[in-house]
Amino acid sequence: MTADGAAADGAAARLPGGVDLADPAFWQLPAPARSAAFAELRRLPAPARFGNAPGRRAGQGFHALVRHADVVEASRTPDVFLSGPGVTTPEPARWVRLLFGDSMVNLDDPRHAQLRRIVSRAFTPRLLSRVEEDIRRVATELVDRVERERPRDFVNAVAAELPFRVICDMMGIPEEPRRAILDQVNHASEHTGVARPLRARIRMPGRGLLALARMQGMVAELGRERRRRPADDLISALVTADVDGRRLTGRELGAFFSLLLVAGVETTRNALAHGLHLLTAHPEQRALLLGDLDRHLGGAVDEIVRHSTPIIQFRRTLAVDHRLGGPDGPLLRAGEKVVLYYGSANRDESVFTDPEAFDITRTPNPHLGFGGGGPHYCLGAHLARQEMKVLYRELFTRLPEARSVGEPDLAPSSFDHRIRALPFTF
Repeated sequence: MTADGAAADGAAARLPGGVDLADPAFWQLPAPARSAAFAELRRLPAPARFGNAPGRRAGQGFHALVRHADVVEASRTPDVFLSGPGVTTPEPARWVRLLFGDSMVNLDDPRHAQLRRIVSRAFTPRLLSRVEEDIRRVATELVDRVERERPRDFVNAVAAELPFRVICDMMGIPEEPRRAILDQVNHASEHTGVARPLRARIRMPGRGLLALARMQGMVAELGRERRRRPADDLISALVTADVDGRRLTGRELGAFFSLLLVAGVETTRNALAHGLHLLTAHPEQRALLLGDLDRHLGGAVDEIVRHSTPIIQFRRTLAVDHRLGGPDGPLLRAGEKVVLYYGSANRDESVFTDPEAFDITRTPNPHLGFGGGGPHYCLGAHLARQEMKVLYRELFTRLPEARSVGEPDLAPSSFDHRIRALPFTF
């Protein structure tokens, strides 16, 4: 081990309570305890190393990138910090990637750039204009339903419905298979980053992969149909686009749709739910927002994303030896893993004044809730912001007393800041 690594390991061992970010028990700690641990990690002279404890498989160790500048550097230096080996923990097995295709998040250039060009070309001005109309229509229908039926859970009734329906409309998914697809999404993603008993760990991967296979099969069949009879939707654009002689194959289409559903539905759902709870828990910020929606709504959305940080972490693999932060920085070795902790970066005291505070007037707000920039910056960032702004405007204009009435049911996940349920009323 290098001297830098030894120093980081020693510092990590002195953290209060023997904190270990690789231990699932850490992610079951109360949020203030986790925040305090990350604050101490940010004060260390080098990234702490975790995951090499006895009993863990070789190669599981990683350096924790917890500072804003370090996460940005890793995100914007893709030739050094590779995504190709896999960005999730654990990394996807080779046979799974061969069977289901590679998600764009697990690709490096030139293949990543090629697929991203195909996808970007498909988002035509006409498609984007129709999506904005769909967001307004769906938001209005959901608030109508809230008024009419008075559901108790904000997640199922509103937060999950809006992004799922918008993405299905955008992709051109017929109404009939939508519920089945949503069930498959829930089965495939509900245990990501969550510690489970051994029996569940043995059973659930098979169940999750079966759900993924069913979902991708549905979308591949739609892709074949759209090649024969194109329509005015995103699937048609993706399977008929010709960029540098390439278009999405059926397997690539399935992998992209899976990414859209997780990245576009799960994250927006969680941000919407966190937002309602944050605005309830901070009545002065709520009053400020409702007093002038036009002025404060954009800032509120960005502060909700910063404060809640729907995606907690992604990992990268070092392509070459690299000194983080410059020639005098800590040395990271080729082949080593780093984990980018976006939530910690979004609490970095060197970037954000009073970072634990929820402040919808925070400016500037260079949060990393959509990634740290670079080629893997979230394609759906604009869509997520639009969905949140439209939904909150509709909700608070018509039901200004809408609020949570209890603590959110949080999944103890190391991957995403997931809310399973949130009781609410108006």
